Amino acid sequence: MKGYAALREIAGWLELPGRGKIRVTGEDRARLLHAMTTNHIQQLTPGTGCYAFFLTTQGRILADANVFCLADSILLDTEPETAPVVYGHLDKYIIADDVTLEDLTPQLTTIVLQGPQAGAVLLALGAPQPEALYDHVEWSDRRVARIGETGFYIMALKAERHSLVEALESAGAIAADAEAYRLVQLEHGTPRYGEDISERFLAQEANQPQALHFQKGCYLGQEIVERVRSRGQVHRLLMPVEIDSTTVPAPGTKLPWGEITSAAFSPTLGKVVALAYVRTELAKAGTELALGEALVHVR
Repeated sequence: MKGYAALREIAGWLELPGRGKIRVTGEDRARLLHAMTTNHIQQLTPGTGCYAFFLTTQGRILADANVFCLADSILLDTEPETAPVVYGHLDKYIIADDVTLEDLTPQLTTIVLQGPQAGAVLLALGAPQPEALYDHVEWSDRRVARIGETGFYIMALKAERHSLVEALESAGAIAADAEAYRLVQLEHGTPRYGEDISERFLAQEANQPQALHFQKGCYLGQEIVERVRSRGQVHRLLMPVEIDSTTVPAPGTKLPWGEITSAAFSPTLGKVVALAYVRTELAKAGTELALGEALVHVR
């Protein structure tokens, strides 16, 4: 597990290969995306962004995306597995709209820079440091976006990868691997689509309130979201948990109180950190549950 300490304590970097990038242009781009996602796209201004779900007509989560608003386009940043899904989903609903989709995934790479000194690394390189979550700023031919309290995405042409990595390391960033990055995400309770969120689940079950806007008007799947909101008909919530054990449960482990979706052992905490769908009445911080003989703490 390479670079774990750097991601937590200094500044670590790693590449997210194949992460989807879909450029949406045309006069109707904001209107279409507003009608296709759970967040308020039409209120975004250039340099701002948000996190959103794409839903099925049954209100299930088809994909998630970071949505970045530019002056002449909107850039969708997705998991590698869902980029074709999002592209096809949007293309299906473009009828008389002035909207054009362009898949930039083959051209761009995404470098994560994370840790308490990530901002100092950017400062040393003369790069911008967006302040608010999902804000983003051009940096030469690159784009820097804030994706967490101490985390940034640097989106650049693949041809620039080598020079960008050299620059980051010269400024003090340390290479990390995907295993270390996923562990830090779990320590922060950050879910990943395809592991913790999928089409099995309703929008509110994923428990990501930053993805939902309840005053935005109609969108695909909105009827189900509103029904759940008004009636409170949700039986499980995705929650971060800590397990007093060194044994990591397998994804999909089912228990009387819920289901584990992803887990890893945290050497810093000396216990397992995980995400799990927990029965709603038990999904409160401080609740204690059991996994065999191990105590489970809901965070």
